Amino acid sequence: MKKKNILLSLSMCMLLLVAAGCGSNSNNAGVNSGTGGNSAGSSATTEATGSGDAKTYKIAISQYVEHPSLDATREGILAALKDAGIVEGENLKVDFENAQADQANNLSIAQKIAGDNNDLVLAIATPSAQAVVQSIKNDTPILFAAVTDPLDAKIVKDLDHPGGNVSGASDTNPAAITELMDFIAAQFPNVKKLGLVINEGEPNAVTMAGIAKKALDQHGIELVKAAITNTSEVKQAAESLVGRVDALYVTLDNTVVAGIEPIIQTANANKLPFFSSDRDTVEKGAFATVGFKYYDHGYQVGQMAAEVLKDGKKPGDMKVSMQEKLDVILNLKAAAAQGIEVTDAMKSAVKDPANSIIQ
Repeated sequence: MKKKNILLSLSMCMLLLVAAGCGSNSNNAGVNSGTGGNSAGSSATTEATGSGDAKTYKIAISQYVEHPSLDATREGILAALKDAGIVEGENLKVDFENAQADQANNLSIAQKIAGDNNDLVLAIATPSAQAVVQSIKNDTPILFAAVTDPLDAKIVKDLDHPGGNVSGASDTNPAAITELMDFIAAQFPNVKKLGLVINEGEPNAVTMAGIAKKALDQHGIELVKAAITNTSEVKQAAESLVGRVDALYVTLDNTVVAGIEPIIQTANANKLPFFSSDRDTVEKGAFATVGFKYYDHGYQVGQMAAEVLKDGKKPGDMKVSMQEKLDVILNLKAAAAQGIEVTDAMKSAVKDPANSIIQ
């Protein structure tokens, strides 16, 4: 009997142990499942954080003045960032500052930006780039756009290997200026003197004027300058050239382009062919240029900005780019207003008529 009771007790213990074991396994499974659930939840949170928290960026944009070319440059920059998933109002905060062509404002803006905590600073136009580079003493990345000659402006020391924290894109190609002067010489044989309204305080304007003069000298055409120091003087300068020159021309001169309307009016009123160095001025009323869209120029810089922000690329390791795709751009309405007969030879100089002949 005792033996039977002992066996019964042992059997009951075995059953309890098995039950406990099953309970233990069940609990472990539950814990594992919970851990697995937590892992999955963790992963989902990370994923949500990765897409939802995708880092928020802060950039500052210093623009020297508002005019179509520089505005289009800024639009192109922001469009490229948006296409890269960096969207203003969502994961991008933009501090946009405009100096309104005032050098004192320009320096003040650069100093303000230098004191802020930005992931990237963008400078549009040579004076803005110079002020920003001089003011920012830390390693905040800087990219420039709409700068004619980054070397002469002392913004970088080497175009292929800028070094430091600065790079960007030049908005000119010397070939564009030379090709435009060649176009004028070939298509306008009566032009012996070309009038240029210029602010010689802008290094980019001086550089371009020098390239234009060198090209014009090859054709026996004289470059006649009318100097200004601010936008309010553009009208008087343009009118001072009437009777002294056979056509008018402007470079990528921020002060002049900001007040371009009086030059267009002067050209139309006096039947003077008017040439510019940028497409936007042609769209507004100049007759011709050899150039490109500033929106595309800005987009190019915006792509560089995305690489800096998302990939951690250092500007100093990024080559300064230059516009390679050039075309003759004509405005037929401006031609009519300026008394220009647009010949087949002029049109044949245009590589992409659908985009480069403005009706």
